[in-house]
Order: sequence, then C-alpha cells, then structure tokens
Amino acid sequence: MDEETLKHYLADNPPTIVPLTIKPHFEALTEQQKLYAHYISIACFAGTRVVLRQTSPESEPIYDFIIALHNFSGGDWQKVKQESAISDEELQYFLNYSAQFLGNGGNYKSFGDSKFIPRFSEQTLEALSGLSSETKELYDKVKVGIFATKTVGLMHLGYPDAGHLTTYYPDSSDITKEEITIVSDFLESKKLLPENTRLRKTLDGFELLIASQTTNPAETDIPHTEWELPGKLEGKTLTMQYGDYSTEMGKIADALEKAGEHALNKTEKTMHEEYVKAFRTGSQNAWKESQRYWIRDKGPMVESDIGFVETYRDPHGIRGEWEGFVAMVNQERTKAFGKLVESATSLIPKLPWSKDFEKDKFLSPDFTSLEVLAFAGSGIPAGINIPNYNDIRQTEGFKNVSLGNVLSAKAPKEPIPFIKETDLEVYSEYRDPAFEVQVGLHELLGHGCGKLLQETSPGNFNFDSSNPPISPLTGQPITSWYKPGQTWGSVFGAMAGSYEECRAECVAMALSCEFEVLAIFGFGDGTEDLNGPAGDVLYASYLSMARAGIAALEFWDPKSRKWGQPHMQARFSILRTFLNAGVEFCELEWKEDDLSDLTIRLERSEILRRGRPAVEGYLRKLHVLKATADIEEATKLYEEITTVEDFYESRVRPAVLKKKTPRKVFVQANTVVEGDRVVLKEYEATAEGMIRSYAERKYV
Repeated sequence: MDEETLKHYLADNPPTIVPLTIKPHFEALTEQQKLYAHYISIACFAGTRVVLRQTSPESEPIYDFIIALHNFSGGDWQKVKQESAISDEELQYFLNYSAQFLGNGGNYKSFGDSKFIPRFSEQTLEALSGLSSETKELYDKVKVGIFATKTVGLMHLGYPDAGHLTTYYPDSSDITKEEITIVSDFLESKKLLPENTRLRKTLDGFELLIASQTTNPAETDIPHTEWELPGKLEGKTLTMQYGDYSTEMGKIADALEKAGEHALNKTEKTMHEEYVKAFRTGSQNAWKESQRYWIRDKGPMVESDIGFVETYRDPHGIRGEWEGFVAMVNQERTKAFGKLVESATSLIPKLPWSKDFEKDKFLSPDFTSLEVLAFAGSGIPAGINIPNYNDIRQTEGFKNVSLGNVLSAKAPKEPIPFIKETDLEVYSEYRDPAFEVQVGLHELLGHGCGKLLQETSPGNFNFDSSNPPISPLTGQPITSWYKPGQTWGSVFGAMAGSYEECRAECVAMALSCEFEVLAIFGFGDGTEDLNGPAGDVLYASYLSMARAGIAALEFWDPKSRKWGQPHMQARFSILRTFLNAGVEFCELEWKEDDLSDLTIRLERSEILRRGRPAVEGYLRKLHVLKATADIEEATKLYEEITTVEDFYESRVRPAVLKKKTPRKVFVQANTVVEGDRVVLKEYEATAEGMIRSYAERKYV
C-alpha cells in the first residue's frame, strides 16, 4: 500500500475525547432506580468482548493488550514510557490510538467501517510488549493485525468475496455472497430470526453460531439442529451451534437477573425475564418478546434496551451488533418530544403520498429525551427508533429516544469546514437546536411512518388486492408487494439500512419546513417566518444536511468503490437532491483549483419554494418503492444518486480528506455498589481517563 493511501487510515492525532456528562441526572434517582441502572450498565458493558469479536479477529487481543499495560502500571503511563524506553511522542501515539480503539469498540471505525492504524512504530509495540508476561503473550496476537493489511480491501468491512473483512462469517474467507444469501433465505423459510447469529463455512457445509450461554438449550426457537440445504447448495449441511459468546451471555444474563430484582414495575420485571431467557438459551423469539414489553413500559425514569439490535455492520444486513444502553429521562426536553408525538397525526398527511401507503392508524410511541449513563457498542447514536421488527412496528408500536448528553457534547474550538463565513454565526448558534428537531422528526416520523403492502398469508392482504392502490410514480395500480414470509430486510438486503436512513432523513428535511414543528421546540409562534429564529433553525438544518453530504465523501472508498457508512451514503444523496434543485437553490462554490476554499451556497429564501419540493419528490420515490417491495427500481434509483462521479472523487473528496475532523469518542462513567448505596465514578476526558474507565470494568 502506497504511503499516500496509508495516511488516510492513520489513527486520529489527537482523537476528540469528550465526557458523557450524567452526574446531576443520576444523583436525582432513588436508590432503587440507581441499583436498577447499575446492573443494566454492567450487562451492557459485559458485552464488550462480543462487539470486539464482531469487529475483527485482532480487536479482542488489542483490547487485552491496552488493559494489560494499564494494569501493569496502575495507570501510570510515565512508568510505561520509562520502562519501555519509548519517546514521549510514541507514548502519546499509543494513548491516542487506545482511546480511539476503545471509543469505537475495535480497530475499525464505527462510523465508516474502515480500519484505523497506529502512528506508533512496530518497534514501539515490541518495546511495550516486553513489560509483562501478559503483554509478551499478547504480542504475537496483535503485532500483525494492529497495522495495515496487505490489501486496501481488507481495510474495510464487507463481504469476503469482495476482498473485505468481516467476522460475522468467522474462519470463512472463501464464503461467497451467494452462499450467504441462500443460507439466509433458507433460515427465513424456517422462520429463524438471524440477529443473534454468525455463519461459518465448513468442509461439509455451514454452521450457524447462535449467541447463548448454554450450548444445549432445553427449548429452542425451531426444533431441528441440522438440515440438508437446497438448490445450489444441495449436498451441503447446515448445523445449528449454540453457545457463541457463551461466557459473555452468561455474565449479561446474571446482571439482568439482578436488574430485574430492582425493576420499577411488573412490565420491566417481565421484560428482564425475557432478556435473561434470550441470552441464556439463544432464543431470539424471547428477545423479540422483550421488545413488546419494552414498548409497553411507558415513560420510565430509567430507560434501557439491550441485545443484538442494529444490522449495519453485517455486510448482508441481517445480523445484529451487540449494543445496550441505560439512561435517565430529561423531563424538560421530553415535554417538547411529547408535543411532537401529539402532532404526528396532523403532520403525516403532509408527506407526499396518499393514505394507501400509510398505516391505518399511527401508533403513538413513547418519545423521550435521555441522558445516557452507559452505552455499550461500537458507537453512540444521537437518537434511536426501535424495535426494528416491522410486524411489531406496524401493529404494536415503537419507541423513540433522543440522547441529550450525546447531542450536546462538544469539543472546544471545533472547526466547521464548508460553511461560508457569512453563515458561520447563524450556523454555530442554531445547528444544535436544528439537529434536535431533525433527530426528533427522523426517529418519530421518519422511521415511524409508512405501510408495507403485504400478502400477510397466502390469499390474505393488508390492502384491497382486487382494487390495488394507485402508485403516484406510475399513475397505475401497484404490481408488487411483500409476499408471505418476506420482510423489509430480506427483500432489500444490504441496501436496506442506508435506504431507510435516507427515507427518514428526507422526512425530517420535509417536515422541518413546518413552522408549527419549529414552534414545538420553542422557535417562533408557528407562522411562516424565514427571517426569525424559526427560519434560522430551518436554514441551519438545510445547511447542516448539505455540509454532511460533502463530508460524507470521507466514508466512500475509491479503491473498493464502496460506501462505508449508511447514514453518510444517505446524506450524500440528499446533497445531490439539493444540487439537482438548481443553482437558484444550492451550489458548491470555490476559487482555488484544489477546492481548499470549497463552501456551500444555499439560498434561505428558496428552501420552501425549491428545496422542500425537491426533497419531497425524492422522498416519494423512496417511500413508494419501499412500500411496494420494488427492489429493482429502488436499487436503480439509489445506486444512481449515490454513485460518486469523477468530480466528487477526484476533486471534492481530496478537499474533504484534508479538512476531516476526528469523530468524537465518549468517556463514560461507571457505577459501583458501596454498602447499600450506588456510587457514580466519573473519569477525565483524556486518553488515560478513557483507558481507566474500561480497566475498572473488571467483569469485561
């Protein structure tokens, strides 16, 4: 790999380390609530090794190496420097790498799925490895994997037969996308939920690894443990193998049993019973049941969810990454989200499709603003809308949460590229409120709206099949829908995550133009006023999306020609939509040949006249194609608008890379039980503080 290419994969120097402030919100809890939160926090972080193993083969030994050095020195990094005889600079490189590693749950970026490699030398790693018997033993496991791979393809997560890395298909470098698809379709036909599984190719066929404490559960979601595979895999066997992540699943279940003892109501107690069953036995049906109770637990003071949830990192888009969170409700900010929920039924009809493509009844969700105590996984989002099961969402509901202390966390003097000097003041003042509005609309109405037209069982439909709805795209009755057993994820596959994020972002951009929404968040009185505070929030929202669309190019790899981050692929397509609306609305401007002065010109006065209609035209296509399971047209639409043409590849992307800013990593508090009290322990927002916070989680 050439030196210029290698530079783009170097670890951030320094990383942006910020504290996840929680103390006032935690201290306001009762002792029972603190104990409940404490045990859930342990359960969340007890899955740390699961996340590491889901990232790369070398991530777990790298984690152990970092913690072993901390334990050797008691966190005295000057002692490490002196005894290993490395320089101050090399020590700082190691600390910076460690903080970024821990903040991403492994050595591939959680936002972008590309590998980051140390700035310290191989000689430094070897010197550090000599400090203890544990580091000596770990050295052989990390000395190759921690640095650059032989090919650029392996610096990115993805399908093995495309030359990328994945540990969702362990020890299976020769497994193909076609084989994964055939096995996945077969499991779908058997009604086995795949989120808590991995798939391994063997000489005789395939092993499905199921996350569970026990290797031989008394009850299973499906009765068989072995099948002969059909079609092109005829003659090959698929075997069920329980006990993946066995030790971790046991620790998680133990902690959740303790949490259940301190549950604040019967619904929470039952929810934890289902969690425990899921993690002890591997029953994803039990976990799905836990989500039903989670939805019913309305307005809790302590909110949490835990399990194999989001499927972004599995190249096939069906297997979930471990994550878990526990948080305190911010009552003041939650009031605004409650008003947004109340307005939902009047806002949905303003979206650009008929009621035929919308749920018969909007199921009002719980929408709360949370302050996070613990969030374990590869990264922390700004908002969440779950569960991801469409059958539950369509008939029982869902929950939305906005993570307030994540939204408000900032690094001092953070640079803001691509925004014009004349826009910087209004952008800086209003980007946070604009983002809060965007997150609210994205999670509540973006992910919460829409109907999947289905043949729910042979001959039964959730629409009038004798008089099908008229597609607004063709003016003709629809000709496609979801067949029995098909789901949104199974039909749209790897594209589903990014496509759905794009649809939700477009809903947010369209409805942020409703001044009644801006008034809910405290801006204006609900009347149209582009030049007042509400107009400032709207302008900052559109500027922010355009800026994100440019910055997105950091997450597109020219060698593999692959997007590494679903949200950024979506935002790039929305930038293209803005630009396609014409220079009267939006244009990229520059004078320097290298685009070092690249900025966005976006006309505030044209947002309602040109910007919103352009977004709504794109959104209508995204929505109707999703609703009707039209994967062929959807693929054509989405691939065309997210294709990175030569101008963006050869001119804009290099300018973006020169100005890229490190993504935040969060230092999180721990809780410990002292006597009959739960005590919060916070850490400095430094690399050393980040490492200590993990080292003191002895149960990991």
